[in-house]
Amino acid sequence: MAREYAKQRSGVVSFAMRAPGLATGFRSTRRASSASVVKAMLLVAYLNRPDVRKRPLNSDELALLGPMIRYSDNLAANRVSAIVGVQGLARLAGAAKMRTFEPSPVWGGSQITAADQARFFERIDDRVARRHRPYAMRLLRSIIPGQRWGVGRARPAGWTLYFKGGWFPGANAVDHQVALLKRGRRRVALAVLISNSPSSAYANETIRGVTVRLLRGINRRPKAVAGPAKPRGLPTEVIPAVVGPSSMWSFISGAAARERRHLLGLPW
Repeated sequence: MAREYAKQRSGVVSFAMRAPGLATGFRSTRRASSASVVKAMLLVAYLNRPDVRKRPLNSDELALLGPMIRYSDNLAANRVSAIVGVQGLARLAGAAKMRTFEPSPVWGGSQITAADQARFFERIDDRVARRHRPYAMRLLRSIIPGQRWGVGRARPAGWTLYFKGGWFPGANAVDHQVALLKRGRRRVALAVLISNSPSSAYANETIRGVTVRLLRGINRRPKAVAGPAKPRGLPTEVIPAVVGPSSMWSFISGAAARERRHLLGLPW
């Protein structure tokens, strides 16, 4: 189980996972500095600007947005952030119903949670202006090989992976990855946030281990079940929305009420 695995790993690990009608998490409302994970939000906020959303991108814009996502270029992110501003990020977060996101003028210091990031990535394609949607998803699908650790090494066969990572070393080190996986009409979003890991290599293995456990069984063919029984063929920690919030969360023993309501988008 991903929860037990996360508890055993060094550092502070939180995660959230979402799919239509499904949600689960561990410490999913814990805040952390975003590092480069927020570049995905910068991308969407820029492409949705009124002066951008309905016209072709020019060569200067392509030279900023591509490296910012595919190579995680910080200078490009600085320029995009100066255009989008904290107001643009805040508007995007509000539209995506991200409940605790706090933008920062220093983009890497924006405060995120696993729950909010999984919520955002679950429908990230729909959040981009229609004209630029294929371009945005192509960037998130083509992260360079040198940055495809963690979730990039846990992609189930047959699924397309769109993701962004973020990291910085030092006394307050963080290592994060947020992803959307799609196969036909099926989609699963997840976010794994890690603070104070012993090393980046250790954190990358933690992200991979959490992802593998969350997605275990995802390719099994579901069988019809009667009543509120847990369907086979779903990831081991995904919670079926059968009747309503109470029965949905009956499949996770010991989950905090506040986290349950947060993941479901209910007031607390």
